[in-house]
Amino acid sequence: MGRDEQPLIGESQSFLEILDEVSRVAPLNRPVLVVGERGTGKELIAERLHFLSARWDRPLVKLNCGAISESLLESELFGHEAGAFTDASRARQGRFELADSGSLFLDELATTSMSVQEKLLRVIEYGQYERLGSSRTREVDVRLIGATNMDLPTLASSGRFRADLLDRLAFDVITLPPLRDRREDIMPLAEHFAMRMTRELGREVFSGFSTNARELLLNHPWPGNIRQLKNVIERAIYRHDEIDQPVSGIQFDPFESPWRPGANQARPSAARPDEPLPEDLRSHLDALEKHFVLRALADCQGHQRKAAEQLGLSYDQLRGIIKKHSIKLRH
Repeated sequence: MGRDEQPLIGESQSFLEILDEVSRVAPLNRPVLVVGERGTGKELIAERLHFLSARWDRPLVKLNCGAISESLLESELFGHEAGAFTDASRARQGRFELADSGSLFLDELATTSMSVQEKLLRVIEYGQYERLGSSRTREVDVRLIGATNMDLPTLASSGRFRADLLDRLAFDVITLPPLRDRREDIMPLAEHFAMRMTRELGREVFSGFSTNARELLLNHPWPGNIRQLKNVIERAIYRHDEIDQPVSGIQFDPFESPWRPGANQARPSAARPDEPLPEDLRSHLDALEKHFVLRALADCQGHQRKAAEQLGLSYDQLRGIIKKHSIKLRH
């Protein structure tokens, strides 16, 4: 994801600490691991590491290891000679060659095979590798930046990731906080995405978010993090027709529909046996109740009777919940 897609915007303490950590390690010619949930901005951190280093004017090459089959990944990384395998009609440079004197960002590093990991270890240690189909040893000067959303130490202890490669990669590890732990950053990011979508649609005015919409955004757990927030905001903006009024319609799940295949057959799933119990059940249930009422109000543009119908409540029951949680209804 490019930097115009998911900007490094934030004012939370955890986010600012990450930026400080990146600034400290960027000038060093050492491998770095960037760890975080999907959508947290690992690629943007890799870009920042590169552009704050002495290699800033040299190539930054990127590869998502999880998007390429195991049989082709070695060729993508190290290149191949003509005839190295079927369809290899001519020699081809790999990503290491293309990144020579610069940086190579490898996303989803945990998906690589043991064979690829062994070759990565050699490049990191000695700066040497061979193209597929060649016995000629080539030398390369590349700073490796790896990224994963998995726990590599656990994979290493179970034999699914080379422990010696992990030792080489983890000169320093930058672990990105999820968006739910950067609550102060949710609205600045949301407003950025909203303004940009407003411009894309050729509209002159973005009238902000309603109180209900803001509360809904702030209380969502954001399993998809910033990438999910971007999609939710852009969807809300383009569906918002009353452009002189604040945006109130927020839909987190675009698949949500009474006609969704299997929707009528769906049954509440039992709690997983390993799911931790809430420390305070009443507070947990209250938070869920408030969340769904806010969501229904946002879906119904603040129309309380429609929201009550959507939740299977009477109007008076909904009003009681609104009063109980001191939900503000002004726009």
